[in-house]
Amino acid sequence: MSNSDIHSRIVRYGDLQPCKTAFIDAHTPGSDKKENFTIVGGGVSESPDQHVHITDKIGFNIGAAGQPPKCRNSLHSHTTAEVFFVAKGRWRFFWGRYGTAGEFIAEEGDIFNIPTGIFRGFENVGQDYGMIMSILGGDDAGGGVTWAPQVIEDARDHGLVLGENGKLYDSKKGQALPEGVAPMPLLTEEQLKDYPEVPVENVVRDYVARYWDLMALSAKKPAVVIGENGLIKDRPGFEVDFLSRGSSVDEPVKAVKPVVLMPASGHWRIRINEVEVTLSRGDTAVVLPGESYSVAPSMTGEAGLYRITATDDPAGATWTGA
Repeated sequence: MSNSDIHSRIVRYGDLQPCKTAFIDAHTPGSDKKENFTIVGGGVSESPDQHVHITDKIGFNIGAAGQPPKCRNSLHSHTTAEVFFVAKGRWRFFWGRYGTAGEFIAEEGDIFNIPTGIFRGFENVGQDYGMIMSILGGDDAGGGVTWAPQVIEDARDHGLVLGENGKLYDSKKGQALPEGVAPMPLLTEEQLKDYPEVPVENVVRDYVARYWDLMALSAKKPAVVIGENGLIKDRPGFEVDFLSRGSSVDEPVKAVKPVVLMPASGHWRIRINEVEVTLSRGDTAVVLPGESYSVAPSMTGEAGLYRITATDDPAGATWTGA
């Protein structure tokens, strides 16, 4: 393994390349200023213009969404995990058929494992451009996205049509559905009954972890955030834990499964085999099986980091303990 191979699996926040036409609502007023980033894996973009930074298949996808204030991502559903943590700004998450079943505000560092099979959206409610980092279950995370019917209808009124093949066609660019490709069908009222309106108290209790709680819980050992025995109990094909100054990995450990390291605050000295770099919030590093790594804060002051590790569990619906 050459050093250049390892460097190619480190993506800096400042080097992220956005796609402004990633989804069906790219022309819809209120959603037309958002940017989508695919960091690891194929992601969920519906656009051929999407840049993928790291194409390795590691069992899950890493991405990000960047939006100016008052910009929202429209209601959609996933069949595998969709986890977000806030890298920058203040965000409102909402869910339900019309986005009215519940909502909560996430601050920097907070993490949200959105249950599969419910419509969800999110909006930047901060004062500046904001960024949320995402973890998506499975290598083919794009195969499990369904839009609420009104989103498809609104998009069509503004020139974007989603084909049943999952690809977007932009009439503003002179594009039309290819011969033999029908528009993506709208969910029927009967089908919509399968998308529950989950009460807000259930979601916040079972699927949200707050940054400052994780800082306290990781004072002496990593806090398991998402996992069979985590604060958020799920088995989405990966496990998430949180490290802070008292729970850093000072001595090298060998990765058995793919590992992704993503600082939430502070500066972290990451060593992968013989390569040493310093990462900060918004940066991403991928460690492959067989590589050794260590991770520790490189400066005094506040420091938190999310570590995502692949597991043998298949990607799929939110685990209920059954």
